[in-house]
Amino acid sequence: MTMFDTAKQLIESANKILVIQAENPDGDSLGSSLALEEILGDMGKSVVMYCDVEIPKYLRYLKGWDRVTQNFDTSADLAIIVDTTSDTLIGKALQIPGARHFLESHPVLIIDHHVETESTLSFPHTLVVEEAGSSTEVIYKIAEHNDWTINQQAAENLLAGLLSDTLGLSTQNVGESAYLVASKLAALGASPAIIENRRREFMKKSAEILKYKGVLIERIEYYLDGKLAVIRIPWEEIQQYSDQYNPSVLVLDEMRLVEGVEIGVAIKTYPDGKLTGKLRSNLPISSQIAGFFGGGGHPYAAGFRVYESIDTIVPELLSATEKALQEHTNDSSAL
Repeated sequence: MTMFDTAKQLIESANKILVIQAENPDGDSLGSSLALEEILGDMGKSVVMYCDVEIPKYLRYLKGWDRVTQNFDTSADLAIIVDTTSDTLIGKALQIPGARHFLESHPVLIIDHHVETESTLSFPHTLVVEEAGSSTEVIYKIAEHNDWTINQQAAENLLAGLLSDTLGLSTQNVGESAYLVASKLAALGASPAIIENRRREFMKKSAEILKYKGVLIERIEYYLDGKLAVIRIPWEEIQQYSDQYNPSVLVLDEMRLVEGVEIGVAIKTYPDGKLTGKLRSNLPISSQIAGFFGGGGHPYAAGFRVYESIDTIVPELLSATEKALQEHTNDSSAL
């Protein structure tokens, strides 16, 4: 029995399904949830979509985002967790009364594409993970394998997730499969142009946000002879600006386009002691560095969450980055 057959067995045995995203939703996790709602709904299933946090405004170009709830429904028969295999990234859900018991006593299906990251989930689960451009690409393959109907809205959600996680099919983890899936989704009625136009409308910045971006750029710190760029974002700024725009996204990709920079890291601090790191790199070292802190992701884009002070984390980040850069140099020299 293949992974996809196992997924079919679990899904077809359930009547009500809870689809769970991590507490850092992105276009892929949201597209995955919305696509599953459509596909499984057409199969006669009742689907509830859950996320620890309210869907950020910049993701609201995906139709149906407002159906994602912060109420963890323990009356479901099956849970499907998309786009993560990390206990840390569903930590808020695990603190909800009854949620951990539900996950320990019900079947849990994980659909992910982060093959580099080992699962740290602390409850029994069935893992469907395949190297792909996005989790939506994996969901498409599951549906295709099992002859499930993919309606036009599901196709749009799947394509939106794929385009989001691959920056328009341009990242290093994009292979022939991603282009084939994108082509098939377009044949099902998904329009890349329509998705991109809606995304651009929601990505527009106010004058206040543009001014704040300039402030962030002035605060970028450079380490390791300019190879590592770091921006620190305090809670006060998260409160003030996140509702309009994700502060990390404002500058992170531009940081790694600075001459000499190999990796950019945005560090956010929260009042409960939580600290999150978002990494984007030009070398395939992001997931390795994030893994040092118990996080994970792609070789060129990853993240982590810890409960330590920023004064502790920064020296550790320097050490982990230096080690990753040295190992990459050694590996390249050995070729």
